Amino acid sequence: MAQYTALSSLGFRRSGDHVYRPHCPNCRDCIPIRLDIARFRPNRSQRRILRMNKNLQLFTQPAEYIAQHYALYRRYIQARHPAGGMDNDDVEQYCRFIQTDGCTTELLELREADELLAVAVTDVFTNGLSAVYTFYAPDKSARSLGTFAILRQIEECRQRNLKWLYLGYWIPDSPKMQYKSNFRPFEYFDGQSWLEKE
Repeated sequence: MAQYTALSSLGFRRSGDHVYRPHCPNCRDCIPIRLDIARFRPNRSQRRILRMNKNLQLFTQPAEYIAQHYALYRRYIQARHPAGGMDNDDVEQYCRFIQTDGCTTELLELREADELLAVAVTDVFTNGLSAVYTFYAPDKSARSLGTFAILRQIEECRQRNLKWLYLGYWIPDSPKMQYKSNFRPFEYFDGQSWLEKE
């Protein structure tokens, strides 16, 4: 865990057992970002999302195969990313995606009564959490469950007295990644140090 924590502070990220930082010729669009938990305050839209989902309960599960999780993952990928390469993942590929030997990973479930609505794959560092990937019920998109999952991960950081929530890579010109920049203030890694973005 200490090694992965150190790498995350240098802008690295994991996918399965691979820890990486993009370094493409003539392109530096992928920018690592993180939230300082003590300074974050939800904006008006995020407060509305918190109110809308206040009846959801969070449960923490180990990063292992759970049939209900996998079924939700398949629904989400097929609805949101058809023909994207992950839509044919079998159980073995799914398990390789959520699990790693390099750190502790938790699956944060969001449930409404007995109904599973979302799962946030979350790595645990010595100084923070890392939002690896969130999948949710595609027919519940009006509830903004992806944003709500981040808000709950922020609350988890507070409860565990952790300083950072790492949000992975942000591409400023990508509409699909715009949601990340709505969590302010955030810090971004310029390749040498973390800088603040108000």
